Amino acid sequence: MTQFFDFPVTGIQGERDLLGPLRGKVVLVVNVASRCGYTPQYTGLERLHGELSGEGFVVVGFPCNQFGAQEPGTELEIREFCSTRYDVTFPLAAKIEVNGPGRHPLFGWLTSPANGHPGDVQWNFEKFLVGRNGRLIRRYPSGTKPEDNGLRTDIAEAL
Repeated sequence: MTQFFDFPVTGIQGERDLLGPLRGKVVLVVNVASRCGYTPQYTGLERLHGELSGEGFVVVGFPCNQFGAQEPGTELEIREFCSTRYDVTFPLAAKIEVNGPGRHPLFGWLTSPANGHPGDVQWNFEKFLVGRNGRLIRRYPSGTKPEDNGLRTDIAEAL
C-alpha cells in the first residue's frame, strides 16, 4: 500500500472502510484524546472541518490511549464526549495505537522514512496533512493549533 486511502480503517461506529469514501479529498489526520491538555483543539478542528468541507477537506480523528492514558473510554464514550462537549461532526476512527508493536499500519506509513516525516508520534493531537492524491504533505506537532497560519496555508495550497 502506497497511499493513504488504501489503508483499512474501522470507524468509531463500526464502519468498515472509513478512508475509502474520502478518496480525492484533502485530509487532516489527528490522533486525539479526551483528557489531554490539547483536547480543546477539538473546537478549532471542528471549525476547520466545517469551514472547508465544501471544498473537499475533511478532518479525521484517531483516538489513542498511548499517551498518559488520556483516552481510556470505549468507542461509545468517546463518541458521546466528542459530540456533547465539542459538537464534533468530522469522522472518528475506532481507538487505535499509533506507536509500538501494535501500531496501526496507517500510522506506520505516516511515520515512515519513505514519507519524509519519520519517527514515532510524540503526543496526542499530532497532525498529518494528506493530499487529494493520498500522499503525505506535511506533519505538525501537537502544539500546532487548527488556527495556525502555516497549517491553514498548507491546507489552502492542497485544496
